[in-house]
Amino acid sequence: MARRSHPKKEIEAALKHAEAQGWRIELGGSHAWGKMFCPYNDDQCRCGEFCIIGIWSTPKNAGNEAKKLKRLVDNCTTHKAKAIETAISEE
Repeated sequence: MARRSHPKKEIEAALKHAEAQGWRIELGGSHAWGKMFCPYNDDQCRCGEFCIIGIWSTPKNAGNEAKKLKRLVDNCTTHKAKAIETAISEE
């Protein structure tokens, strides 16, 4: 079943980017629209600090919030390490 779209188009684009990288999106939460979960969530992944990210339904600036979500996905330390391992093994 497909998840419900986020009301802000910038954030929805960031969520689609995260899903393409393997992140899982769950709707609901106390005051959040949903949560984003890292696909790795291992001990080496920044001590688990950024493995779960809250997604707000009405942020003050949707563009900045979308950039933050995309940056967190792109800067995942475990994902970067696995990408380097893959690149080395392909050589």
